[in-house]
Amino acid sequence: MSEKTVAILGASRQRHKFGNKAVRAHQAEGFAVYPVNPSAEEIEGLPCYASLGDIPVERLNRVSVYLPPEKVMDMLPEIAAVQPMEVWLNPGSESDEVVAEAERLGLTVIQACSIVSIGRMPAQFSND
Repeated sequence: MSEKTVAILGASRQRHKFGNKAVRAHQAEGFAVYPVNPSAEEIEGLPCYASLGDIPVERLNRVSVYLPPEKVMDMLPEIAAVQPMEVWLNPGSESDEVVAEAERLGLTVIQACSIVSIGRMPAQFSND
């Protein structure tokens, strides 16, 4: 897999939200970005997917999560089903229960800001 791929789970149309800044940051770093939000058709010019299973790639490098822990718990079986190489639990999406269940499902969990991990700062992406 030569192309870097990322699904942004909890992607947002609202540019001030981190779920939108992550879409733009990963795009700027050359990732193929797949926004996931069942309420949106398009985010930042990209087609939006209702679920991870709808994304047309064989395997994702990463799933970057911008949802509250209770929603993440509900989504863990879907995340595990697509077998991403990494799951990034961004600040506010993690909890001890989420991490324990994700690890039980065999997921590689990283608790950190995925935007910073690619060498960007969220403040670089204005709200305009």
